[in-house]
Amino acid sequence: MSQRVLLHVGTPKTGTSGLQDVLFRNRERLLEHGILYPAERFDAHFLAALDLMRLPWGGLETEAFGAWDDLAAQVRAHEGTAIISHEILATASRSQVGRALESLGHRADGTGAEVHVVLSVRDLVRQVPAEWQENVKHRSTITFERFLEQLRDPARESRIATWFWGVQEIPDILDRWGHALPPERIHVVTVPAPGGPPDLLWQRFTRAFGLDGLELDLTVERANPSLGAPETALVRRINQAVNQRLEPADYRPLVRELLAHRTLSQRSRSPRLALPPDVHPWAADLCARWVEEVRARGYDVVGDLEDLRGPSASTAWADPDAPSETQVAGAAVDAIAALLLDNARLSHEEQRLHAELGETREALQRSYLRPSYRLRERVVGRLQGGRVGRAALGAYRAVRGRSSRSA
Repeated sequence: MSQRVLLHVGTPKTGTSGLQDVLFRNRERLLEHGILYPAERFDAHFLAALDLMRLPWGGLETEAFGAWDDLAAQVRAHEGTAIISHEILATASRSQVGRALESLGHRADGTGAEVHVVLSVRDLVRQVPAEWQENVKHRSTITFERFLEQLRDPARESRIATWFWGVQEIPDILDRWGHALPPERIHVVTVPAPGGPPDLLWQRFTRAFGLDGLELDLTVERANPSLGAPETALVRRINQAVNQRLEPADYRPLVRELLAHRTLSQRSRSPRLALPPDVHPWAADLCARWVEEVRARGYDVVGDLEDLRGPSASTAWADPDAPSETQVAGAAVDAIAALLLDNARLSHEEQRLHAELGETREALQRSYLRPSYRLRERVVGRLQGGRVGRAALGAYRAVRGRSSRSA
């Protein structure tokens, strides 16, 4: 049974993609130091989380069946420290949390595996715009104004509000994941305020996961970069135009990856997404209450709880629902250029494959025209006409270890 399990359960948009990428690519190095990151593929923990919570996710839930039990079995079989990380775990219910802890070896009497819960958190001032953008990058066409209305609705009955508060309401997440654990086993990692050292968040993750002193490759290949206001507005308009015609399997590589992540995220001079000035006090007040509540509970805080209060209101707010059309046009030109270049690359690849296919066909045709091939074809035809001949061919193929119908 694993001696220690570090269970990182979110929240989204707190550097989780970069953290998971580093852990996945360094899993062999980690194992040399007794730390297991159980994943044969980079999205293994995502599939396990879908399975644990029985979440529908565009058909991936069928692929995820049994993934949590497989992951937990690997953790239980490990004799050192094990790390599990995915941000959608933040929304797990109490019963799902209970199942997760039990499957990882935790026992109510305090025996068994020493399970720790790690929650990375960021202020609502930055999280709200980031979550709206993430919705847009997943095909949503909702306006920022309507998104804010649904989040601020006290009933929280909409799909968007239910999901958002499930993965972002910090005290509630800590209630669900921490109710069966002592406070010293709950670790709250705060995302630094804007303008700090670029590696400060990684330093905090290093401390929370006990990675100090390990030489790891920190190159991040699977980050989840942010877009500016005009770029997000452009993607929302693209969604409005293509959602009914572009299948989800095609949307992700073309719109989310090629356009949003690899192209539009590079436009760093655009106005950043931010809360409207009249909404900022609501978010700041909620953050302040969360800071006091987390502080009173006595959890292990890695970083500074004051980071959770968030930055001041933006003095130059750009409305993504009414963006500068010049800026949107500039982003659209970059998007078209990226699509043209990628189409040219695919066209060249198609031409190369056609040429290879043609060469293969010519080689096959030449082999068919050889006298030896025609002779073999006649012999095989005659053998297949009789029972003894067919038996002889079967024996020959068995000796040659071939299952094809050719001799």
